[in-house]
Amino acid sequence: MSRHPEVKWAERLDKVYLTIQLPDAKDANVDVQPDGTFTFSGSAGSANNKYELELTLHDKINKEESKINKGMRSIFCVLVKEEPCWWKKLLRGDGKTPHYIKVDWDKWADEDEEGGDVDVGGMDFSGMGGMGGMGGMGGMGGMANMMGGMGGMANMMGGMGAEGMDDDLEGSEDEEEAEKPQLDEAENPKDEGAKTQTAPST
Repeated sequence: MSRHPEVKWAERLDKVYLTIQLPDAKDANVDVQPDGTFTFSGSAGSANNKYELELTLHDKINKEESKINKGMRSIFCVLVKEEPCWWKKLLRGDGKTPHYIKVDWDKWADEDEEGGDVDVGGMDFSGMGGMGGMGGMGGMGGMANMMGGMGGMANMMGGMGAEGMDDDLEGSEDEEEAEKPQLDEAENPKDEGAKTQTAPST
């Protein structure tokens, strides 16, 4: 029986950042369709446990412009929206958000903030368009890739070019975060400047 990997998301006006947190994923296949259907499959762990994911995103995606990076600890996707607009929620429909989907506060930016794109450093991105689901993530493995781009050990440790990623992976947020992403300053002290974050619906 397959499992669901933990997923974190954040957005900008024109794109969505999706991080699949699955260390040492093998045979990873990622695909996104223009209608917003996002799928992932792969295996991980000493027992090669199977992980699968199928999400119906809130709106349409520009597949040709969307990109992906496979790191040692996670798979980072930049999904370009077909129409620039704020979604406020990741999934289509009014159903309850699955517990394995959480808000990525390290990458989040509110509409009234000047937050630019996430710093992706020297990530080796490949486009999703015309790659047949990116079977095996060809062209992204190997020691040369691990040692290049983001600079040696930082990349090998799974650095995703965004502060706090290692902290996120050290300990998972409470499952309540997916249902109640609005955190007050006392509960979310990591960013003293973000005192009025808009609560997205996941």
